[in-house]
Amino acid sequence: MSTTSSTFLGMPAPPPRSPYGTGNLRGERTFPEAARRELGNEQLRRNLGRATRTIRAKRLNVTGELPDWEPLRDAGSAIKTDTMNRLPELLEQLERKVTEHGGTVHWARDGVEANEIVTRLVRATGSDQVIKVKSMATQEIGLNEHLEGEGITAWETDLAELIVQLADDKPSHILVPAIHRNRDEIREIFLREIPGVDPDLDAVPAHLAAAARAYLREKFMTVPVAVSGANFGIAETGTLSVVESEGNGRMCLTMPRTLITVMGIEKVLPRYRDLEVFLQLLPRSSTGERMNPYTSLWTGVTPGDGPQEFHLVLLDNGRTAALADRIGREALNCIRCSACLNVCPVYERTGGHAYGSTYPGPIGAVLTPQLAGMDAAAKDPNSSLPYASSLCGACFDACPVKIDIPSLLVELRHQHTEHAGMNAEKLAMKAAAAVMKRPGLFTAAQRAGGASRLLAGRDGKISRLPRPLNGWSDSRDTPALPKQTFRAWFASEEGAAALRDAASEGVAERAGHDDADHDHPEEQR
Repeated sequence: MSTTSSTFLGMPAPPPRSPYGTGNLRGERTFPEAARRELGNEQLRRNLGRATRTIRAKRLNVTGELPDWEPLRDAGSAIKTDTMNRLPELLEQLERKVTEHGGTVHWARDGVEANEIVTRLVRATGSDQVIKVKSMATQEIGLNEHLEGEGITAWETDLAELIVQLADDKPSHILVPAIHRNRDEIREIFLREIPGVDPDLDAVPAHLAAAARAYLREKFMTVPVAVSGANFGIAETGTLSVVESEGNGRMCLTMPRTLITVMGIEKVLPRYRDLEVFLQLLPRSSTGERMNPYTSLWTGVTPGDGPQEFHLVLLDNGRTAALADRIGREALNCIRCSACLNVCPVYERTGGHAYGSTYPGPIGAVLTPQLAGMDAAAKDPNSSLPYASSLCGACFDACPVKIDIPSLLVELRHQHTEHAGMNAEKLAMKAAAAVMKRPGLFTAAQRAGGASRLLAGRDGKISRLPRPLNGWSDSRDTPALPKQTFRAWFASEEGAAALRDAASEGVAERAGHDDADHDHPEEQR
């Protein structure tokens, strides 16, 4: 059942209850475990490397054309920050405007409630099918899987989403869900899964697209219900917007009688004129294009033109909790352009599936723990996501709205550590503190530590430590302790002689400076 906006915004949202949702798609695997397996897939790494290099180059070309690119980023960041500061009032304004123009607004606290609302609306039309525009929000709540369980078939119409759906696969990229597939793999999927496809179909991209177009044409013409997401919702006018590159979105937004849009509450913008900024930032950052081939805008219902029944489902699903986090709320500024994925060295090597979430890459490592929650326990897959980064900063440089993703990841790591309770690392630090406070014990520990040289290789480094220290050596080498500690050297005759020599050199150097100052007294003035 829909809730009123005042009730929705006035109460803290519960954690997401969706069985699919923003949480890890393979609940038993953390990011390091999943990444280790994906790194063994050489074809995946080739596909990802080629695709991300191409997108990066296109993005740099089109952003470099604009002399005011940095001011545009500043403007986008300022608008989103202002939006988050005024989110409750803007959402209520959006609800009023959509209702004034003949639409109906529903408020969903979590994925379960959103799925129930959409299912009820589809059943009310008498249809057992829906056509879908690519939507991260509906992936987040597992809408397709829920509809399937209710006997309703959802047809993805975006080409990449269709490839993923036909292959019974999972998306691995925010913008290009099938980025992990090459054209030969896509050809095999089409030959296997599309009824009546030409058995002589080759791997030419234009021919593959034509096969998908022929397959989807009947769906566009006959299915009476469409489900979409929204890139932006304008509070001032009640206007919704979808930007896309193929035209399938335009078909879904205009052909069916009923349109249901599921929009995360953070997608609202205050004014219609704000689109001027974001329709320059988004295409350049996402596809490397100067503008989107298709930008669809609609406001409520227009008699005799387009869908005659429009429903807007405003989705919380953890966003209110993220908004309450003074630091983490910055992640809600994300406009889902995927620029951070395309520059991330970790994502390029592991792919999106390793993140186990609807939102992969650097922004996913922030958003997923924010929206779905992050248990402090090491077994929780989401708890490992903030560590899925080298903190190189490339994501911050690429983000069109200047989200400081590295700082957010560090903050999430801090929160995880603070709530983790006692663990091996904390025990080690406490033990080290106890030893270092006692000089005699510290000296004995240094002598005992000399045995570490037995574990070192010829290069003097230890590449593998025994449990429970193996977690440290899994990602770094450790130099073995030297034969002689600094304290022992300092107390030896050799150390004393070196200190005397250093003292003599220091005296001579100071004397030289004093002579130079005396020779040039005017410089001192």
